[in-house]
Amino acid sequence: MVPGRDRHHRRSRGLQGNCTAARNPSHTPTTSHAVMIAVQDRASVVCHDSRPMVPVTATIVDIQEESSNTRTYVLQIDDPALRSAYRFEPGQFNMVYVFGVGEAAISISSDPANNEHLAHTIRHVGSVTRAIARMKVGDKLGIRGPFGHGWPIARCRGRDILMVAGGIGLAPIRPLIYAILANRGQFGRVVLMYGGRSPSDLLYQKELAAWRDDGQMDLLVSVDYSIAQWDGPVGVVTDLIKRLRIRPDRTSVMVCGPRMMNRHVTWQLLRLRVAPDQLFISLERNMRCGVGRCGHCQYGPKFVCKDGPVFSYESIREVFGKEEI
Repeated sequence: MVPGRDRHHRRSRGLQGNCTAARNPSHTPTTSHAVMIAVQDRASVVCHDSRPMVPVTATIVDIQEESSNTRTYVLQIDDPALRSAYRFEPGQFNMVYVFGVGEAAISISSDPANNEHLAHTIRHVGSVTRAIARMKVGDKLGIRGPFGHGWPIARCRGRDILMVAGGIGLAPIRPLIYAILANRGQFGRVVLMYGGRSPSDLLYQKELAAWRDDGQMDLLVSVDYSIAQWDGPVGVVTDLIKRLRIRPDRTSVMVCGPRMMNRHVTWQLLRLRVAPDQLFISLERNMRCGVGRCGHCQYGPKFVCKDGPVFSYESIREVFGKEEI
C-alpha cells in the first residue's frame, strides 16, 4: 500500500490511549526480526487499546529528502511506554493525522526491529500530505495504528524471494528488506526489482547502493527515462522481469507499485507459472477508518484496511484487474 487519499476533519480530536497487544491469544509481540519471522501470525502491538479511532502524538525528529516531492519523516512516539511497546509487521500502515487538517493512510517504511523510531515516506500529493510537507523537525503529528496485514514472511522461509516495486511502492517493501536481510540464512535467492520515473525519483538511493554492494541480494533498478549520468536499464520495471531467470515452483513474490504496474507484473509472473498463493500484492485504496467499518476501502468482498493491504493473488483473483472494482 502506498499513500492514499487524504481524510479531512472539521475539528481535531483529543489524543490519549494505551498500547496493548491485539487480543488474540495465538499472537505474541516480539522485539527481534528472528522471532518476528518465526511467529508471523502474531498481531501487532497497537497504540489504541480498545479505541482504534484515537491517535497518539508523535514528534518529527528527522526529515530526509528523497526527491523533489517525497520525504521520509522519522517520528518518535511521545509517550515512552507507548513507544517501547509499539510493534508493526512489514507491509502494515498507520493513519497519520495532521491536527486541524485531517489524516491519510501511510505505509510504515522503517526497520521493524527499531521501536525507538518509526518512519513514513510521504509523497506530497494531497491536502494532508502537503500540510506535512510544511512541517519541520519538532512538530507534532497524530498516529493511529498499525493496521492491516503485512507481507507473509513466515510463509516464505526456505524459498526464493522476488520483490518488485515501482515508485513510492518501495516504501512498504523497505521494512521487508530489513527483515529478510536480518535473517538472510532463512531464504534462498533474494532479488529486488525497482523502477522509477527518473534517476532523481528513486527512493533511498544510499541504501540502494549499499544493498547492491553487500551482495546479499540481487538488485535491478530501471528508470522510465534517463539522463547522461545514468548507466542502468531504461524502461518500465516490467521489462526487468523478462531479463530474470526464476524458479517459479520455489519463488515467493511481493509486488507494490502503481495499479497498472501491479497488474502487468502480476499477469507476467502468472505466465511464468508463479503459484497464485505465492504472489502477494499490496493494494492502495481510499482509507478512512483503518478498521473495516466505514467501507471506503472495500475491494469486492474484502476491506483493504483490515484484510490487506497485502493480499495473495489467490485470495483476490476474482476481482483483481476489474476496472469497476
